[in-house]
Amino acid sequence: MKPLLLLSAAGLAFAFSAAPVMAENKSVAITQIVEHPALDAARKGVQDALAADGFTVGDTLDWTYESAQGNGATAAQIANKFVGEEPDVIVAIATPSAQAVVAKTSDIPIVFSAVTDPIAAKLVPQAEKPGGNVTGVSDLTPVGLHLSMIDDAVGGVEKIGVIYNPGEANSQVLVDLAKSEAAQLGYEIVEAGAPRSADVKAAAESLVGKVDAIYVPTDNTVVSAFESVVRVGEQAKLPVFAGDTDSVSRGAIAALGFDYYQVGYKTGEVVARILKGENPGDIDVQYASLGMMSLVVNKEAAEKMGVELPEEFLAKAQ
Repeated sequence: MKPLLLLSAAGLAFAFSAAPVMAENKSVAITQIVEHPALDAARKGVQDALAADGFTVGDTLDWTYESAQGNGATAAQIANKFVGEEPDVIVAIATPSAQAVVAKTSDIPIVFSAVTDPIAAKLVPQAEKPGGNVTGVSDLTPVGLHLSMIDDAVGGVEKIGVIYNPGEANSQVLVDLAKSEAAQLGYEIVEAGAPRSADVKAAAESLVGKVDAIYVPTDNTVVSAFESVVRVGEQAKLPVFAGDTDSVSRGAIAALGFDYYQVGYKTGEVVARILKGENPGDIDVQYASLGMMSLVVNKEAAEKMGVELPEEFLAKAQ
């Protein structure tokens, strides 16, 4: 017969207390409306900010990511899936993905990123202490500076064509801003709608002969098919400018835009605060600052579109 091992209550308590207590990983699910360089950079910024705060993917953080590939119905499906999985925080990059998630839950903390106007998009009722389960980072674009940039680069601009998805709240806000700013600066805005990526080329072609330059704001639908706009610009010798700096390497002449990695990093800092216990409704909506902006120029693209950029304009480029 094996001898019995007797433990006193104190000894039993000590035995359990001596066992290591493993902290449970936090979980973040991130949904993105479409994959393109600016939004991808934002996602990387979120991840890096979390790692800098001790939430490392594969170590102390469980990370799930899905792209809607530009499809609103897919964004809704991803939102449903994530809500069912109940992560600690859902991060939604770009307005359509944020709207899809906000429509599905009022309980799970949501942090949006790269959303132009979260109030107009009905994500939050106000920017200061928004209440509820939603907060995030806005990339409201200084459209007036963009229009002035186009005139500085080309000169003599009277009409500027804007290609956008009229079904995206983010883009409608930017077009309305462009009209308002253009009226003050003495320009006319000519709209060209592109509800789908497949419509972008036709929208660009519709502007040929009607405008002095094309401006593509931070519209996810149009940016995902940006090369088709560039081809039209090169063939028609029609200058193309962008609202995000990542589109410059893809053929835009220039962009005065935010560094979306920094926008994402700022978003990640908000997520970390929530993972540490703060209530999202108590965290003010953050705004990307002018200090995050830079002017990026593509001289080769300018040559292909028949534009000779002034030296003083090039001197401002970073």
